[in-house]
Amino acid sequence: MRSEGRSALELRPIRFVPGYIRNVPGSALVEQGHTRVVATATLEEKVPHFLKRSGRGWITAEYAMLPGSAGNQRVARERARINNRSGEIQRFIGRALRTVLEPTALGERTITLDADVIQADGGTRCASLNAAFLALALSLKFLVYEQLIADFPALRFIAAVSVGILGQEILADLDYEEDTRADSDINIVSDADGALIEVQSFCEGRPLPRNLFQRAVTLGVEKNSEIIALQRRIAGEAGIPV
Repeated sequence: MRSEGRSALELRPIRFVPGYIRNVPGSALVEQGHTRVVATATLEEKVPHFLKRSGRGWITAEYAMLPGSAGNQRVARERARINNRSGEIQRFIGRALRTVLEPTALGERTITLDADVIQADGGTRCASLNAAFLALALSLKFLVYEQLIADFPALRFIAAVSVGILGQEILADLDYEEDTRADSDINIVSDADGALIEVQSFCEGRPLPRNLFQRAVTLGVEKNSEIIALQRRIAGEAGIPV
């Protein structure tokens, strides 16, 4: 039996708290099992130099684990430089979020999503993306409310989940203990139509058979549909067009 008494194909319990941080345009807390992430969205009236005078906006992300998030083994604060893992994860989040709307809908402004892991128990990059998406959606509502953009832009709902392979068994939404034992860890990002945004697959000592990979991706898309349904409900309750 897995943690929380769930089956191999079940997600951990997920809870979103929109508007968790009051004084930013958008924010959300996600609790996914024992993993907890706070995501905030902030706005700047400028874009990177390569987008100047293009009429296009920019979405980017930063990711960090707070010092006590992994328990008594303190995580050092990232100050002047980020480590390789954090840099890779924030590029993962930024790439995915840039697919959710047309960049011209933002005008020439930047939205930065900061994902801070306050408690880690596996799947932090996926939980961070899920929280950051909701924070981004809330920041778009803010832009409309402040009359910085005319209408709420068409928004593609996306979600991310990890799927692990342990022997011949496929497990949805790995916690930390399962992640340490898994032969393969696959992170799947997909949209409400089941289209794939990104797939990351990592093997730990044992090659991954293609048939198991295909089954894992299919399961990930199914689980992301469940997360997106929850995001839609939370977004609708927050006054976001869904």
